[in-house]
Amino acid sequence: MRLTKLEHAALVIEDSGEKLFIDPGNFTTPITEASGAVGVVLTHEHPDHWTPEQLRRIQGAEPDVRILGPEGVASAASDFDVEVVHPGDEVEVGRFRLRFFGGRHAVIHESIPVIDNVGVLVDDTLYYGGDSFTVPEGVEVGVHAVPAGAPWLKIGEVIDYVMAVGAKRTFPTHEMGLSRSGKELSNGRIAWATEQGGGEFTPLEPGDTLDF
Repeated sequence: MRLTKLEHAALVIEDSGEKLFIDPGNFTTPITEASGAVGVVLTHEHPDHWTPEQLRRIQGAEPDVRILGPEGVASAASDFDVEVVHPGDEVEVGRFRLRFFGGRHAVIHESIPVIDNVGVLVDDTLYYGGDSFTVPEGVEVGVHAVPAGAPWLKIGEVIDYVMAVGAKRTFPTHEMGLSRSGKELSNGRIAWATEQGGGEFTPLEPGDTLDF
């Protein structure tokens, strides 16, 4: 199975010609290679994690692609047939087995409403929590997509999160708001936290791949 990191929060996982997209939003280069797409997981409704244009591009390549997300996504993306998922759900999408966790976005500020958010575990190996610090309890995570920069986090929280999940491998995501120096700072902290549990950090850049 191969993971390709796209810009910001977007990922694509490939297995035997099938593709699963996660969170292709407005900080991500327009999706042009979607042949074989069987599913799109949208962790929440914020536009840096999905746009109508990105979904239409994927549907243009694969009209029967399934779109999954929490109730907030279904409301925001009402022009699309979104399959609503909740924490605790398990869904088979093509070759991929998906399990969902969490339920709520991390708090940005008391003045900003907290929205629906689900973390997703792919094939009991790859975990991405969306915009949250939800730890998938009872799961031995193989690969953890770690948020590196956002209005809702500080790096100390990220360090604690990485150590709590305790994945064998980590890589950074959600970092388009960071400068090059900021990315290097976050990468160093995530690497340190990963290594405390004996794991390995890989500083993926957009277009880089990871086999697992």
